[in-house]
Amino acid sequence: MFSYTKRNVDTISLIISIIIFLVINNIYSSINQNKFSAYFESNENQLQIEISEVNSIGEETKEQNQEQQNVDKKQENTQESTERNIEQNSNYNWQIEIPQISLQAEISEGTTQEVMNKYVGHFEDTPITEGNVCLAAHNRGYPVNYFANIKVLKEGDEIIYKYGNSIKTYIVDVIEIIEDTDWSYLENTEENKITLITCVENEPKYRRCIQGTEESNME
Repeated sequence: MFSYTKRNVDTISLIISIIIFLVINNIYSSINQNKFSAYFESNENQLQIEISEVNSIGEETKEQNQEQQNVDKKQENTQESTERNIEQNSNYNWQIEIPQISLQAEISEGTTQEVMNKYVGHFEDTPITEGNVCLAAHNRGYPVNYFANIKVLKEGDEIIYKYGNSIKTYIVDVIEIIEDTDWSYLENTEENKITLITCVENEPKYRRCIQGTEESNME
């Protein structure tokens, strides 16, 4: 028969204490393990998100670099094309003469700054010999200002245009100040015409337009 002696009571108390300790320790360990797992999973998800963001940024950077390379390549090709046109045209007989203002200048394809710093520029989308030949040049403030004096031209003055072995003489019949958005004078025509375009001094929104008709087409 069990005896409630002090020794037995102490032994039972110790056993109960150990059991309680083990139970509590097990519960605490389980809770910490769950917290650790949740923390690990949370950090792992965050790490995956950060890695994904880094990869996304990397892809965007690659795309931007590729786009910039394409732009640079296009500009380089345009520059090479312009330089090639200038070099080719400089060896070709392409000229304009206006006796009234003692002008004689070479013409080159295009109306870019590079072209017009050396030549009278030809509008690329206009004819070269038949139709409406359209030219542009500076009139002041640049290395060459071939159209500085076209403002003094009058109706009836001559414009001589040379391309290779072709020589055409045009008679001025239009003198206009037009808006810089007015492209109607650059449209092609059935008659052979020549159109000269330059800026108007201190009037950035306007252009000076001189147009002539080929002498052989005039009655």
